[in-house]
Amino acid sequence: MSTQDSMTAQRSIVICGGAFAGLALALALRQGLGPDIPVIVADPALGMRPSRDPRATAIVAACRRLFEALGVWEEVAPNAQPILDMVVTDSQLADATRPVFLTFAGEVEPGEPFAHMVENRNLIDALAARAEAAGVDLRATAVNSYAASADGIDVALADGSTVAASLLVAADGARSKLRERAGIATHGWEYDQSGIVVTVGHERDHHGRAEEHFLPAGPFAILPLTGKRSSLVWTETRAEAARITALSEEDFHPELEQRFGLHLGEIKALDKPRAFPLGYFVARSFIAERLALVGDAAHVIHPIAGQGLNMGLKDVAALAEVVVDAARLGIDIGQADVLERYQRWRRFDTMAMGVATNSLNLLFSNESKLLRAVRDIGLGLVDRAPPLKNLFIRQAAGLTGEIPKLLKGEAL
Repeated sequence: MSTQDSMTAQRSIVICGGAFAGLALALALRQGLGPDIPVIVADPALGMRPSRDPRATAIVAACRRLFEALGVWEEVAPNAQPILDMVVTDSQLADATRPVFLTFAGEVEPGEPFAHMVENRNLIDALAARAEAAGVDLRATAVNSYAASADGIDVALADGSTVAASLLVAADGARSKLRERAGIATHGWEYDQSGIVVTVGHERDHHGRAEEHFLPAGPFAILPLTGKRSSLVWTETRAEAARITALSEEDFHPELEQRFGLHLGEIKALDKPRAFPLGYFVARSFIAERLALVGDAAHVIHPIAGQGLNMGLKDVAALAEVVVDAARLGIDIGQADVLERYQRWRRFDTMAMGVATNSLNLLFSNESKLLRAVRDIGLGLVDRAPPLKNLFIRQAAGLTGEIPKLLKGEAL
């Protein structure tokens, strides 16, 4: 059987979820498989374009390479802000100064920043437009149910249609209905923390500098956006976050100014602050019969290292490579050993990152003077060890371990 014939013998692929992971996976599969295997993305949110998501995300170097390989990065690059360097401080909220304990240069390779800040709406719209142009079938409807068998999986959509597929992918978020329907348990816990997200305008230029201030309640991250703007990811206890986000604009400002400072001049919140509860969980299995979980459906981690979305994009790169390799060999793309290869590839890295972020949160989000002294000594030692700093940068940029082709910028 020729490669063309083996591709044609496959049935459709249905992806439930039209956010970053779902759209990126659809585009990667379309490019790798060609036009003979239908790729369908089902999500009611696809009917609400352009996107209105006010948040922004740090896209690490490996994931930027993925978007380059998918032909999407050129669309968002004009509005993406490179992170050129980063400083880390550790202090009490009332301290007059915040001494810098650790600094990072922002390049993994000469001329290649380790991350860019991208506004979510720009990236979502670029992915959707590119996927549509590539022939991905975007349907503004939900997945209602499915029935898997040895031969395939029949996916029933809310619009009344049924798709005969080889593979169903759950990219439907942390509260995944498909994961629940498959009976896949999750292990983890809720933190007594919420992340406050808000965009801030400031008088002076940030020059591409990101700041991570470790305060007793949790990290306060200032992430540069284009222009004289920054995106904040601000961790507080859940009760305090609820209090802060309920404040009037006038009362919110002093809370913001106390944490942000005036090193960038006068500041102003440019949108309404919103709080999101934080937690950690990992699905017991990333796969079931003819079903694969990606992104938040498979794992949710603390945002302390800014790796949540990037972990999901690593899932996308690994699953796309596994599926395309199987299809080219004439192997049923939804069969168990194909999906097991994906799970083996992603599970260890996911668990390691989850343990790391949870440990960092426990170490830094507390009032202990002893732990503060220990971590400050540790940060200082790392700052004086360039090889260790370079390793941390490459790890944060997603460029260590067994890297899928797309994360190297290579086409499938």
